[in-house]
Amino acid sequence: MIRSRQTLALYMRNFIFGVEDSLVSTVGFISGIAIAGVAVADIVLTGFVLISVEAFSMGVGSFLSEYSAEEFEQKKVVSNKGAATGAVIMFLSYLLSGFIPLLPYVLIPESLYVMGVSVALTLFALALLAVFNGKMSRVPVWNEVFRMIVISGLSIVVGTVVGSFIHF
Repeated sequence: MIRSRQTLALYMRNFIFGVEDSLVSTVGFISGIAIAGVAVADIVLTGFVLISVEAFSMGVGSFLSEYSAEEFEQKKVVSNKGAATGAVIMFLSYLLSGFIPLLPYVLIPESLYVMGVSVALTLFALALLAVFNGKMSRVPVWNEVFRMIVISGLSIVVGTVVGSFIHF
């Protein structure tokens, strides 16, 4: 059972950050390399590597930063339980979410629309994440959806623009 609103906020922060960062980083990366002309098999391979490494790195980063912040606030050595749980949430949310934009490249690799399907699935997942966040936070859901789609959508554009300048 979650003990306090502060603990719930820690878990929410890690979940939202993990899902959003994974979706946006992964779709931006794989869209960028797809536009650059990389073969679908290589996109799937590099996507799996990216998701795995980034999920682990984000989990470790979450643990170290949260633990450091707690020590700073309390000015003493603290239990690592909250930081460890947050790290696991970050790791799992990043790992699982990353496969959403990669899935079309696995299921429909020959489709001319694979990148569009990947981006559309990602935007849909981001909208669901925003709805979840809005409901949990008791704030207007449409504001959350708009903010999530616009800000995250800009990040997706970066990957595709960079990829369009580099062709193999």
